Amino acid sequence: MEFSVNEYLPVLIFLVVASLLASVIIGFSYLISVRKPDSEKLSQYECGFEAFSEARSRFDVRFYLVAILFIIFDLEIAFLFPWAISLGTIGIFGFWSMMIFLGILTIGFIYEWKKGALDWE
Repeated sequence: MEFSVNEYLPVLIFLVVASLLASVIIGFSYLISVRKPDSEKLSQYECGFEAFSEARSRFDVRFYLVAILFIIFDLEIAFLFPWAISLGTIGIFGFWSMMIFLGILTIGFIYEWKKGALDWE
């Protein structure tokens, strides 16, 4: 298989144009923005309320468990669609590789379930 720069030229052009456009937009917004800080702009903002406690306080472990649950299902969907499309070409090895992956995700889901992440009070 021969490497050709012409195959990657559209990607290179896209990256250069995107970088230039992003730089111009950021630079232009920096130049025309109004910078007049006052006490209201410099105050802490937390979902429409004044900050009521220290930011480094402890969170309930269920917040982290919900985040892990989201990652489990997000990864499953992100890998399941391409796998389903290419299942005819990857053969039995690809099938069992995905079964192992889904098994690991199922173990994570069972862990979440046992920890009570699905039982929100």
